[in-house]
Amino acid sequence: MQKLPSIILASTSPRRKELLSLAGIDFEIRVAQVREDYSPRIAPAQVPEYLAKKKATAAQSLCEETDIILAADTIVLAGGIILGKPKSLEEAKRYLRILSGRSHEVITGVCLLQGNRVDSFSEHTRVFFRELLPEEIDYYVDIFRPLDKAGAYAIQEWIGIRGVERIEGDYFNVVGLPVSHLTEHLSALKFQ
Repeated sequence: MQKLPSIILASTSPRRKELLSLAGIDFEIRVAQVREDYSPRIAPAQVPEYLAKKKATAAQSLCEETDIILAADTIVLAGGIILGKPKSLEEAKRYLRILSGRSHEVITGVCLLQGNRVDSFSEHTRVFFRELLPEEIDYYVDIFRPLDKAGAYAIQEWIGIRGVERIEGDYFNVVGLPVSHLTEHLSALKFQ
């Protein structure tokens, strides 16, 4: 009987690790350094999938050819503008002021790479924030310090519980990984 390939997570994201574990997916972590830059000619909605492919390709040198490398990237898209990970607490507060009282899109690009086989996709979820008070934004940023989160927030934290009115789409995509969609793709790839 042929051994099933190992799944390699090319990410140090604690949220992605937790989601994969909760889904019962066995994985190892191997991360290569990669610059998360992209051409301004790439449409904003295409950026997460582009960066996921870039991360997966960078990790290939750390893996066996039979390994399935899983890489992902998440952005928040508000009014056609990408809100990535804020570089400062002030920028985090500015991002939350932009998101306050409106909807935005959370897009996660996922890449599964095995040898020269590539399977990639993007998941889109619309998130609706109520109007946030300035003191709520200050409290959240000062206490939770969301500098490692796209759009400067985590839906599973205080600001999500207090500020999100509703979502349309996959909740776990907003957390950082569209696990249900991912497991379908993994199953297809593992048993080909």
